[in-house]
Amino acid sequence: MKSLLIHDEHEYKPRISLDAETGIINIEGESYHEYTLEFFEPIFKWLGDYTEVPNKKIELNFRMSYFNTSSSRRFLEIMNLLEEYEAEKNGRVVVNWYYEKNDLDMLESGEEYAEDVKLEFNLIAY
Repeated sequence: MKSLLIHDEHEYKPRISLDAETGIINIEGESYHEYTLEFFEPIFKWLGDYTEVPNKKIELNFRMSYFNTSSSRRFLEIMNLLEEYEAEKNGRVVVNWYYEKNDLDMLESGEEYAEDVKLEFNLIAY
């Protein structure tokens, strides 16, 4: 399986890397584009294929500065897929939610996700 890198030149789309060797997924930047379903489709496809194999360790790192409601929904779908992988295929998933120390909105968003999913969830201020 190959790693996947999505880096669009538009500022309103996040940079995403999915490393097939390490299991590290990075989602960073801003995400407030209109067509989130189409944008995230290759990520869901890659995750679906990657999580076919049981017992993998996956580290999901979010370093977002801003995202809209539609992107928020896709992030939750990603976490739900990983939660299912952990429960059904003995995977080990850790979510690291990075937020700027003064960004209370981003901290709050991370806290809400942490309540919504049953995954190890770390809130990390920088």
